[in-house]
Amino acid sequence: MPSLFASYLRVYEPLTAFDRERQVFWRDYAREGRDMGLVEGPARQRTAVLEALGAGWTRLPDLPDEAYVLEWDGSVLVCPWNLRLRVAEAALSARDGVPAVLADAFVPPVLAGQAKAVVEDWRSGAKVLEQGVPRVHEQIATWGVPLRWFTFVDLEEREIALTGRRRVLRYRTEISKARRRAHRAVSTLRKSLGDAPITEAVEEGTRWLEEFHPRSVVELDYGGLVNLLPEDKLSEDDSPGLVSAGLSALSRGDAESASEAYEKLVARWRLVQLLERCN
Repeated sequence: MPSLFASYLRVYEPLTAFDRERQVFWRDYAREGRDMGLVEGPARQRTAVLEALGAGWTRLPDLPDEAYVLEWDGSVLVCPWNLRLRVAEAALSARDGVPAVLADAFVPPVLAGQAKAVVEDWRSGAKVLEQGVPRVHEQIATWGVPLRWFTFVDLEEREIALTGRRRVLRYRTEISKARRRAHRAVSTLRKSLGDAPITEAVEEGTRWLEEFHPRSVVELDYGGLVNLLPEDKLSEDDSPGLVSAGLSALSRGDAESASEAYEKLVARWRLVQLLERCN
């Protein structure tokens, strides 16, 4: 399971993006205030998954439908958690790189088989034929922010609050803007770098954004990382600006300026990643 020192890339979709039954459910869910906030939500997700895996390790339980709720321009949007899929993925990842005897002790073959079936059904089951590929609304990264995520947002879209008990740093933008930025980034990277890993990573993120309703909202949330960094570093953080500057430099053929922006960005986030070794 991801550490609470994680960042999140989320997509909130309007209710019209879901089928009629889901629309009714999420509308009631939002109206009744059953959703959990962004501060408490990640811990609740983690607890729900660990509790599900700890219940005898013999089956994947049915888990409640939960989501983050966002009011945007007078509309209700939701970012479902997909907890059953999270449990299945956690069960399989717990076996990765572990000797078979230990893997079977932690995650018995029967549970692993169920988990694999859930993940495969999510991507290629009967529902896919009827409704298209199910959407995973939240991506999670531990001990840092993937640099490709910064291509989707603009520095002017930052929301920051560092006073009081709840520290927050996040970016929110319409998905149409995120898609335009992503496509421009891919075009620039492909022309300048070709099939480099960063090009493929941004392309993958761009394809993910295309899965969602055109009136969705994209959120890049620093999550628990705000508790690792001092206030001055958070206030001065201009990572989306550095990415934008680097891409602009590449587009005009200024490799030196592009490298300078990239190296500054990598160095900044490497310091955060190194904190994992101190944990």
